[in-house]
Amino acid sequence: MATIGMNDLKTGLTILYNQSIWRVLEFQHVKPGKGAAFVRSKLKNLRTGAVNEVTFRPGDKFETASIEQTEMQYLYADGDQHVFMDNETYDQISIPADKISESLKFLLENMTVKITTYQGEILDVELPKTVELTVKETQPGIKGATANGGGKPATMETGLVIIVPDFINEGDKLVVNTDNGGSYTSRA
Repeated sequence: MATIGMNDLKTGLTILYNQSIWRVLEFQHVKPGKGAAFVRSKLKNLRTGAVNEVTFRPGDKFETASIEQTEMQYLYADGDQHVFMDNETYDQISIPADKISESLKFLLENMTVKITTYQGEILDVELPKTVELTVKETQPGIKGATANGGGKPATMETGLVIIVPDFINEGDKLVVNTDNGGSYTSRA
């Protein structure tokens, strides 16, 4: 692990700071007319998911954190554990449901995801940008409805509830965006 200062910050860099692992989401070098320059940053805690704004001063030092990403396939749920398999070595790991509760809304069996780890500790399950899910339950579609209508709630096969256009019916396959907690993109 390398020790770096505030001038070495870059978007996407992972650092050890305040006894936790943080990813730099944004940073801005600020040079006020009076006083020393500083860096205003937005960091995401990879253990808790919290996003904090942090200001770094010229003397601040921290270490880079070497995280690994492994492509894995989601196999099945075994009680409170969810089993994933490494696509290259075929090794299997189990992750508790509470550690990946947000990702479970989008996970289907055989889906390929990226598992982020730091020294063997599982930090995150990175989903594809979009997933295809089937509508399990919604009100019947309205004939002649357009995508610009008010929308209605639909429960997907994973239990995720999203707002969909009025013309969507049960059994329809939809493309759902995973970035913002789940939103309708289009029909599949």
